[in-house]
Amino acid sequence: MIERFHTNARMSRIVRHNGTVYLCGQVGEGASVAEQARDCLARVDALLAESGSSRRDILHATVWLAHMSDYDAMNAVWDEWMPEGCAPARACGEARLAGSDLLVEVIVTAAVSAAVSA
Repeated sequence: MIERFHTNARMSRIVRHNGTVYLCGQVGEGASVAEQARDCLARVDALLAESGSSRRDILHATVWLAHMSDYDAMNAVWDEWMPEGCAPARACGEARLAGSDLLVEVIVTAAVSAAVSA
């Protein structure tokens, strides 16, 4: 069964299927890439919790940066956020994001936590 949450005509913020959670791209607010990354990852946390998952269950993440020169600053926030030993497969690239003020976007696929899927 496919479950969709926060759905409109264009997209769902969360899709859950066969024990896997797919999140739409998340962006954050703030003036710097670090501020935006912290806010963005807090949004990821909230969506994962709502869908029965957590950052410990992330299987894959794609990080888009408006400027690759922000790579180290974004990684400092990511490394602080990601629990040790739980690093997912991850890709990071540069892309023109949906708004000129956006500096980072994160897309996540995660497993449903064992307690939820049992």
